[in-house]
Amino acid sequence: MNSGRRSLMSATASLSLLLCIFTTFVVVSNGELQRFIEPAKSDGSVSFIVIGDWGRRGSFNQSLVAYQMGKIGEKIDLDFVVSTGDNFYDNGLFSEHDPNFEQSFSNIYTAPSLQKQWYSVLGNHDYRGDAEAQLSSVLREIDSRWICLRSFVVDAELVEMFFVDTTPFVKEYYTEADGHSYDWRAVPSRNSYVKALLRDLEVSLKSSKARWKIVVGHHAMRSIGHHGDTKELNEELLPILKENGVDLYMNGHDHCLQHMSDEDSPIQFLTSGAGSKAWRGDINPVTINPKLLKFYYDGQGFMSARFTHSDAEIVFYDVFGEILHKWVTSKQLLHSSV
Repeated sequence: MNSGRRSLMSATASLSLLLCIFTTFVVVSNGELQRFIEPAKSDGSVSFIVIGDWGRRGSFNQSLVAYQMGKIGEKIDLDFVVSTGDNFYDNGLFSEHDPNFEQSFSNIYTAPSLQKQWYSVLGNHDYRGDAEAQLSSVLREIDSRWICLRSFVVDAELVEMFFVDTTPFVKEYYTEADGHSYDWRAVPSRNSYVKALLRDLEVSLKSSKARWKIVVGHHAMRSIGHHGDTKELNEELLPILKENGVDLYMNGHDHCLQHMSDEDSPIQFLTSGAGSKAWRGDINPVTINPKLLKFYYDGQGFMSARFTHSDAEIVFYDVFGEILHKWVTSKQLLHSSV
């Protein structure tokens, strides 16, 4: 009898998991970027965590950051997780059967609140391995949370998130690889790839009716961290964001937590690239308007975001789960405060 009951419970659990996966993986084609549906909560709110530059088999405080993510995820009633790239170090995955996937992902982010979909973009380190492996459905068979595409849209009703493959934008990866080999199999022509991506993104942004529009990429547009601004993104991508009412740009790449505003638009630039190894004191000596820099932290941590129809709340946390910086904005009042 106990054996039969266990079998029934197992079958029920499996069916529930399949239904959950099916619901999340409802893909609606808009003719351009692939789209995933994330239903908002009954109160209309959307909450998620943003983490970047993390996959180091638990080292460099990755496990400690993951633990705090689990606690905050429960507190904010997490809907999903966003990864800003450089998902696996040092050189991505070598195949879809690379044990680094489970060692750096499945075995690390084990908290109950983190058992939601993870939407991920590729970073430059991911391109140094088998980039196609991270996009493979085989990984979703190993861990159903994993969703990684080059560029795509997550539609969470009042929030739409546009994930952009930023590594092919950066010209120095083609001309000054610095001894590294990049997996350009899907990018036979940098110019053609970027042009097509920008066209598809612009169409998707223009058709969006979401209250909040967020673009996610690996590389920073605005940063005082190690890498600094990404010239190609500022020249080619940023104008499209400004023209189409994008509220936030979220990225990793610089191993820090950072919040900067823009000189001539409402866009906020949010860096969450402190999922494991951080660069203490490694600040790019650039001249910026001090009024644009709202927050900078050179240690490990992550970011949470919560949206309602009228308000957005961004919170940065350190490796101990302490709040470092909070930013709230209201579309009704059309002003923001720190």
